Amino acid sequence: MDIAQGVSRRSFLVGSAALAGGVAFGGYGAVLQAAESASDNPLAAGLAPDAVTFNPWVEISAGKITLIAQHADIGQGTGSVQPMMIAEEMDLDPGQFETRFAGPHPAYFNTGFKEELAPFLAADQSPAAEEARAAALEGLRKSGLQMTGGSSTIPDTYEKLRVAGAVARETLKLAAAKRTGVPLADLRTQSGHVVLPNGTRIAYVDLAADAARIPPVLDAKPRDPSTWRILGKPMMRLDIRSKVLGELKFGIDMKMDGMLYAAVKLNPNKGQPLKSFDAAKAQTMPGVKKIMRLKNGVAAVATNSWYAMKAVETIDCEWAPSTYPAEQADHWKTLEGSFKPEFLGKEWRRVGDVEAGLKQGKRVEAEYRAPYVGHQPLEPLNGVALVTDVGMEIWVGHQSPQAVQAIAAANAGLKPEQVTFHNQWTGGSFGHRLEFENVRVLAEIASQMRGTPIKLVFSREEDFRQDIPRQISIARHKGSVAKGRIISADLKLAGTMPYNGLLEHMGMPTKDPDPQLAAGLWNVYYDIPHFRATTFEARNLSPCTTWRSVGASTGGFFTESFIDEMIHAAGLDPMKARIEMCAVPTYRKVLETVAEMSDWKGPLGQGRGRGVAFVESFGTPVAEVVDVTATPRGIRVDKVFVAVDVGKIIDPVNFESQVQGGVVWGLGHAMNCELTYAKGGVQQTNYNHHEAMRMYQCPVITVRGLENDPKVRGLGEPPVPPVAPALANAIFAATGKRIREMPFNKFVEFV
Repeated sequence: MDIAQGVSRRSFLVGSAALAGGVAFGGYGAVLQAAESASDNPLAAGLAPDAVTFNPWVEISAGKITLIAQHADIGQGTGSVQPMMIAEEMDLDPGQFETRFAGPHPAYFNTGFKEELAPFLAADQSPAAEEARAAALEGLRKSGLQMTGGSSTIPDTYEKLRVAGAVARETLKLAAAKRTGVPLADLRTQSGHVVLPNGTRIAYVDLAADAARIPPVLDAKPRDPSTWRILGKPMMRLDIRSKVLGELKFGIDMKMDGMLYAAVKLNPNKGQPLKSFDAAKAQTMPGVKKIMRLKNGVAAVATNSWYAMKAVETIDCEWAPSTYPAEQADHWKTLEGSFKPEFLGKEWRRVGDVEAGLKQGKRVEAEYRAPYVGHQPLEPLNGVALVTDVGMEIWVGHQSPQAVQAIAAANAGLKPEQVTFHNQWTGGSFGHRLEFENVRVLAEIASQMRGTPIKLVFSREEDFRQDIPRQISIARHKGSVAKGRIISADLKLAGTMPYNGLLEHMGMPTKDPDPQLAAGLWNVYYDIPHFRATTFEARNLSPCTTWRSVGASTGGFFTESFIDEMIHAAGLDPMKARIEMCAVPTYRKVLETVAEMSDWKGPLGQGRGRGVAFVESFGTPVAEVVDVTATPRGIRVDKVFVAVDVGKIIDPVNFESQVQGGVVWGLGHAMNCELTYAKGGVQQTNYNHHEAMRMYQCPVITVRGLENDPKVRGLGEPPVPPVAPALANAIFAATGKRIREMPFNKFVEFV
């Protein structure tokens, strides 16, 4: 396979903030070695005399064992799987340790981003590709970038957390050997204890002081997966019981003595300021303590959130107008006019002679569209902050601790080092917790009420209005087929920029082409003799940001729908053609697996249809088959079959749940969801107008995980992109109707 053109040094070293995917770390030993000093191990600062820390992920005192989760838990299970990887190596059992989320620190830099930063296809393991990934890793190390996103948690932590646990285990054994005089080789560990040959057990917590007096055993090696006790086997997530019983405290649940509550009304014309306001009525309402002006809106501070929300609703505001078109029709017109040289992002990949290929055989052309959609997790944006003359503490669930620290400081008039960030359990994100609107306004409010803890909760409507949505995009694809095969494919996509948009919101603007806009477009693994993938970057539209699976959520729909159209034009079977064209053996196995799972034998007939799609995103290949029935009342989604190759499955139960959740998420948005603009603001301000898949509509979802990929891959996002094209292709098979625009409910009814 060919590779993409190179990216700039700036993209490697600076433009790394949101891309993800990747592989186990490689070369992280330097961080473990550096952790010997207090400056490089954040746990060393203020450590009690009888406590010990071996590295930035393990802390043991005489009373407890604490394991650090460097990645935020936004519902995907990272608050469980991270400590469990450490516990596996330390021979700890659930219940023997506490988990704490990491604060901002470069020791927690995300190695998993290196795969997406290297300008090579994920399946390319050539020396040149690996050299580029090594260069990207070095850039990440120097930047110290700490972030959760892009399905990078397992690729980032699979190696380093196991090494961290092994270092702790072997150092504790060495401390026990020195205390007892028993040879190190005769000691073993079990359930949080070092066990002597005679059966005597010494608890880790009783060895903390001894271990603190010796250097950590930095050459400790993690165990072979064949010896795992916990990992790779069905396990209960550490957070499940407390969530089911309602005991787990999310960010929105936090309370402090003397706390007041804030609600906001912000300019619906995203990014624009407040011109004037009238709060006469709000100031007289029950519980209201203060009304204050913000840069882009107003806030009401009251004795509870309900009082604050009701008060802020009554404030009359005059807003500065939007810089993008006020009406949705003009957004589409702007996008339609973006397929021009002056809007060229990049030609990401070229194979053969596309112009010559398009002249051969039968021509196929199609246009596809994907609208803005919102993130809308169940827990709305919120946070707690306390500003004093010394500094600021902020409690908020977020995926980018360092950026929270910097942005909160800037809006409170402080230096970043004066801000202490406490990450919280989060009730969903899907990209929403990579933005900062709640952080900005919370810092503004708390800085105006110094000495008083302030809790901010966005109303559901305000959360919808201020959400920075998924990119809007149009694809115009051309291709040709002849003699029962696809000859050429010329894929062109115009859209707003999700990755560059996030960088801009983080204060890291770039002029480089947006790489996520090309996701699902250029990384096509079919053997097509003449192939080209090009993006165009629309300007002056709504700001956009990363949304679960980012560019692949739209690019995958466009590309796999078009591939299906060309396969149909060539008179081929959709599954067999994909398998025969697939140029990567491990990816071909994914397609073969989903064909076997679904018992694919061709058309179903009698008003039933099935569609298939294959998309690689963030390095993870996923193939999905969707079965539907065209009933008199509308389309019923019956079954979904999913095959995924992640290289190594760490938690089989959570693996299945993540895949099923991604399928439901992708189906619901493909069927029902869009955000449209009127008078500069979004028209959909609650779930009844941005509707997820209903429980009665949910199909039976069968999942199979493969471990053929040579690298460890992520899972949170990759199940999303294939499901929309697979559903569209299934509807065509059942009805003969091609759907080329999301949401599909514009064209068919669903039951």
